[in-house]
Order: sequence, then structure tokens, then C-alpha cells
Amino acid sequence: MKSFGKLKNLKTLLVDDDEMIRDALAVAFKNKGCCLKVYEDAEKGLQALEEERFDIIICDFKLPGMDGLEFFKLVGNYQSHILKILISGYGDKELNSKSSRIGVHAFIQKPFLIKQLIDSLVHLLGDHQKKTGETCAR
Repeated sequence: MKSFGKLKNLKTLLVDDDEMIRDALAVAFKNKGCCLKVYEDAEKGLQALEEERFDIIICDFKLPGMDGLEFFKLVGNYQSHILKILISGYGDKELNSKSSRIGVHAFIQKPFLIKQLIDSLVHLLGDHQKKTGETCAR
């Protein structure tokens, strides 16, 4: 997957309570030399945001405790430049609309292939960088 090359200098945060998704993405990112930090709930994800800077956040909608929309509402308090992706197996037009209103850049329906997710990230990242002027590279 050549697309991973565009993610090499970026830090990605994944918040998902599904261990299989966390593990699959962690292995894929690690094998391609990309930085991915994974957490199983929004509270731990917010704690990570307090401690370090991320370029991309991928967050599941259905989480124990705080859901993905609530999480993304709080993310703006930490780092407004972040590319925000909501993933869910429960998506519909209303959820997509709500997520867009709070600053989420894309909604990706589960299940997805890792290649689809990475290709979407690279495409969205290009659009996001054009709009913000930030390259996000370290």
C-alpha cells in the first residue's frame, strides 16, 4: 500500500472499543513504519491528547461511556488542526450530518478494508492540508 508513505511523518490516534480493529490497524501501521496510538475508550483518548500532538484521529461512534460525537466535540479544545474521522457500523445520514456539524471531516462506515481506510485518509489529508495550509509533518 503506497498510500501509507504519506502517513509516515504523521501521528494518528485511534479510539475504538473493538479489539480486532485496534489490533489490525496497529499491525498495519507498524508494518509500514507509521505511528498509531490506540485506546479503547474516549476518556483515554482525551488523556493522550493532553500529553501529545496528533495529526489524525480515527474514532468509533459507539464507545463505552462517552460516544464518538461527544469525544470530537471535546477534541477541538485540545488541537483544532487535527483531521477527524468518525467510524461506525451504525451510521446513517443523521449521524453523518451531526458529525459534520461538529467538525468531523469524514464518516467511514464499518466494516471497511484497511486499504479503503488508508486511501480515504490520504485523500482527506490532502484536502485538509489545502484548506488549512498545514503540512502536519514533523
